[in-house]
Amino acid sequence: MEIPQYPNSRVITLEDKAQLDPLFNALQPRVSELTFANLYLFRKAHDYRLSQVGDAVVALGRGYDGSPYFLPPFGGDISAAAKRLLEEGLTLYGADDGFLSGFLPSSGLEVIPDRDNFDYLHLKQEMAELSGKQYHKKKNRVNYFLLRHRHQVELFNEGHLAGALELLEQWRRVRAEFGEGSSLAKEVEGASEALKLREALGLSGVVVLVDGAVKGFALGERLNRETAVCHFEKGDLFLEGLHQLLDREFSRLLFPECRYLNREQDLGEPALRQAKLSYHPVELVAKYRVRRSRHPF
Repeated sequence: MEIPQYPNSRVITLEDKAQLDPLFNALQPRVSELTFANLYLFRKAHDYRLSQVGDAVVALGRGYDGSPYFLPPFGGDISAAAKRLLEEGLTLYGADDGFLSGFLPSSGLEVIPDRDNFDYLHLKQEMAELSGKQYHKKKNRVNYFLLRHRHQVELFNEGHLAGALELLEQWRRVRAEFGEGSSLAKEVEGASEALKLREALGLSGVVVLVDGAVKGFALGERLNRETAVCHFEKGDLFLEGLHQLLDREFSRLLFPECRYLNREQDLGEPALRQAKLSYHPVELVAKYRVRRSRHPF
């Protein structure tokens, strides 16, 4: 289906994967939003729509507060497309340092770091081995789990789908009882679609089974030549050590050709930030919100 010229736009469909994947492959993005699977799975949460600005493809979206933005363009004349949308008053979300230096002018813009959405980048081998003093507590929690539960770790397949969906619903109910925010339903909807459409979307995953029941799963994909990204990690919230095991096994079993693992953002949640920092990222991939300043380009 043809992508209309801006200001017209249309919804994202599964059929767009064949057209967008080569653009992302050429772009080699570092930020976790720039994959087809991410755009498709969060198309409702962020009202993602595709438009074409000149010869560049752009995803237009909205934040959870309803504010409009556009993601870094992919393919074509990226600089011209970004400049036009900024001149029209739109905010650019998700620009990293490479995008700022490579595609945007050095003046005339307000560039605001968005710390809550910085991506956590880890050495995949460290995540897989948990060796050394800095990972001593993580390894202890994994061992705690292994000693107390009859378990198996398997690559995700169709036979795990029903159990994973049931686990996801249990996870939703528990988080709702904890008073989670309004984005919970949208997150669960995205994770549910990811499970059901993982093959069509090119996602790979691992599951942890305890006494034959799915108690945790993680799904991800290649982000660029050197980096895998984990989009979803869900597990029984009452099994100590389960999430540490999931993190280890995802890194150990999947994407052996990748050096890095992008574990996405913490969304400003203090507990999630502490948990992600405890894995000692090698880099926080900075993302910026960019908008036109009062001064012309």
